[in-house]
Amino acid sequence: MSNSNSTSSKLMTNWRWWMCLLLFIATTVNYMDRQVLSLTWKDFIAPEFHWTDSDYGTITALFSIIYAICMLFAGKFIDWMGTKKGYLWAIGVWSAGACVHAACGWATMHIEGFESIHAMTAVEVGSGAALAIASTSVYLFIAARAILALGEAGNFPAAIKVTAEYFPKKDRAFATSLFNAGASVGALVAPATIPLLAQYFKDLGIGGGWEMAFIIIGALGFIWMGFFVFMYDRPENSKFVNEAELAYIHQDDEVETATVKEETAAKSEEKQIPFWKCFTYRQTWSFIVGKFFTDGVWWFYLFWAPAYFSDQYGYSSSSGMGIALIFTLYAIVTVLSIFGGYLPKLFVEKKGMNPYNGRMLAMLLFAFLPLPALFAQGLGHYSVWWPCVIIGLAGAGHQAWSANLFSTIGDMFPKSAIATITGIGGMAGGIGSFLINKGAGALFTYSEGMGQAFQFLGFDGKQAGYMIIFCICAVAYLIAWSIMKVLVPKYKPIEA
Repeated sequence: MSNSNSTSSKLMTNWRWWMCLLLFIATTVNYMDRQVLSLTWKDFIAPEFHWTDSDYGTITALFSIIYAICMLFAGKFIDWMGTKKGYLWAIGVWSAGACVHAACGWATMHIEGFESIHAMTAVEVGSGAALAIASTSVYLFIAARAILALGEAGNFPAAIKVTAEYFPKKDRAFATSLFNAGASVGALVAPATIPLLAQYFKDLGIGGGWEMAFIIIGALGFIWMGFFVFMYDRPENSKFVNEAELAYIHQDDEVETATVKEETAAKSEEKQIPFWKCFTYRQTWSFIVGKFFTDGVWWFYLFWAPAYFSDQYGYSSSSGMGIALIFTLYAIVTVLSIFGGYLPKLFVEKKGMNPYNGRMLAMLLFAFLPLPALFAQGLGHYSVWWPCVIIGLAGAGHQAWSANLFSTIGDMFPKSAIATITGIGGMAGGIGSFLINKGAGALFTYSEGMGQAFQFLGFDGKQAGYMIIFCICAVAYLIAWSIMKVLVPKYKPIEA
């Protein structure tokens, strides 16, 4: 028997890991498509369309809330369409949305009646024509971002579904962590490639350069679709999966069959919590608060960091220094956030705490990581690397906080309510992201226009505007944690 198992193991195919690689690449492309705008708008796009910070803030704010709304329905769509069709639809829509951005300049030019992009750029700043160009282009970019958000919302539900199909339960967490690493890799690769692409094609005289950056990065999704069509099929039907691997994938089936009666009985006892009743629980509001106060901080750093280094320090996103700053920032986030899930485990196993209390203690510690943002603006006078490192630490704190925040749902709610509570929290996070991005854009435009007449904590003009937002980002996590602790002072699970 031992020899038979050994032989089966040696002959086992490993197609499931190729599927994991596909998911990793899709997640990387997903994140890169999202980053093209933030890495090109300040130095490439804004001069053409006479955008203000407020214009960009409106675009990013609406993207955040549209993405949050789409997330509510993405999982059901993937389940309805099936894994293969659903995933292809999702990445096809977001790739098309990414490429559509490139046409916004051409469309604005024709709508406003200009003969060329150069003619639009030459319009006097602040004139009626410049305002018309800005308004039209903003609406067009919002439409393109809506398509992007619609498709991107399907990536994680589809990837999780593929993981469940191709991996036994004991391997799923590891496989998920591998493909989810694509988000961090995308954040690292994007600043090192996208601005250079835009600058290269701009130097060649192909539009403003940014158009080709959207098209090339967007086209990666269509290439991925070709591989997915060829490589993916359910493991039972895949010609690349042999019997040994199929047996390994379905190793949980016998256990599940043996316990099916017990699970059915448990499910019959576990009632569904009505949607509106969810809002009567303090635990729901605790999660809402955690998402509302903190999601926007992450999105602000994600969308505004490249513009900040360009605006305040003169390092454009296509310069060597600009690329190094953004790359370093996300490298810090990637490396440090890995430990986010380990700390509560340490508290539970070594200190004997229950999972919820261990998580809350870990989240309190992570809530202190964004505090140095209070000093980012001031220390920037000594070196631009100070705000770079500080924002990186804040981002790492957010990722660790977020991972544990999601886990608190499973600590307190029955399985039948987890998806519902997650969706409610996602919407709260989307609203928070909308407010901070829209507010930041309006504040930066106003403070820049006021100049020295606008002051805050020793800074004036736009620097004062950034200082205000940094202060909000620094204390948001501690405020959120304090309110959460008041709402749910101790572990108290909900019973349906």
